[in-house]
Amino acid sequence: MNDTGLALPASMRVFERGWLSSNNVLFIGRDDTALVDSGYLTHAPQTLALVDHALGGRTLDRIINTHLHSDHCGGNAALQARYGCSTAIPAAEAAKVAAWDEEALSYRATGQQCARFGFNTTLQHGDSLMLGDLEWQALGAPGHDPHSLIFYCPSERILISADALWRNGFGVIFPELEGESGFAEARATLALIDTLDVDLVIPGHGAPFTDVKAALGRALSRLDYMAADPVRNAENAVKVMLKFLLLERQQFALDSLPAMFEANPVIEGARRRFLKRSADELAEWAVQSLVRAGAARREGGLLLNGEL
Repeated sequence: MNDTGLALPASMRVFERGWLSSNNVLFIGRDDTALVDSGYLTHAPQTLALVDHALGGRTLDRIINTHLHSDHCGGNAALQARYGCSTAIPAAEAAKVAAWDEEALSYRATGQQCARFGFNTTLQHGDSLMLGDLEWQALGAPGHDPHSLIFYCPSERILISADALWRNGFGVIFPELEGESGFAEARATLALIDTLDVDLVIPGHGAPFTDVKAALGRALSRLDYMAADPVRNAENAVKVMLKFLLLERQQFALDSLPAMFEANPVIEGARRRFLKRSADELAEWAVQSLVRAGAARREGGLLLNGEL
């Protein structure tokens, strides 16, 4: 949750969070303050504390969301209640948020929490916005999420990449789990990023980084691997979703996992469409995978969260 040690414009702060919450980027301009992405619901008190301390008595004027997965907007409601700030979301999500359709917004399907929030305006590909007295471009970045945006500052050569590009990969390509196209869109997004003059990437998760070309190469290699056999993307999604739930709840009874998998629409859909295993077999496979990676451990009849 600490500020990055990399050189940033004076008006920017980056809060690197644990993987349950997305990173937050705070802009403190002369006349306006803004926060890009607000983390997960259960981390909202930490988000409020980080923002409040960094603002030093100023109010938060705006929230901007790159996309509306629960780990990127789960703090919206708490920030709105504290500061009365306006909120900008991707334009394609406006009707879902207005109706608070938890199914369409993926919260019910993933078994994740998000307190209801409102919005004041929308953003789409090609829009320009001022953040921290700097001009930023909103760019469409489908793949991980069909409606995700990334933000690029040409004058500072900084990219806020959300889950489209991390130092070592990118977020789960969720559309492919539902039989929709996602790999091609993710490839186009990486190609778009490759056209930008970028010195520093602030990803949605993990530390900011400067080795942009190398990160793009790793991401493309991983995308090739996933696209070659969609089962790999489905298996990755199951592991990621179980790890996310472990980060939130810290432990599960091992014998509860098969029923939990069956009750989770995303995991159950991936199991039926791609993995062709029983819920018991898939749960055991996922547990072994996380334990082998050091991301979880068995203790008696429990699966306990482990450090990433």
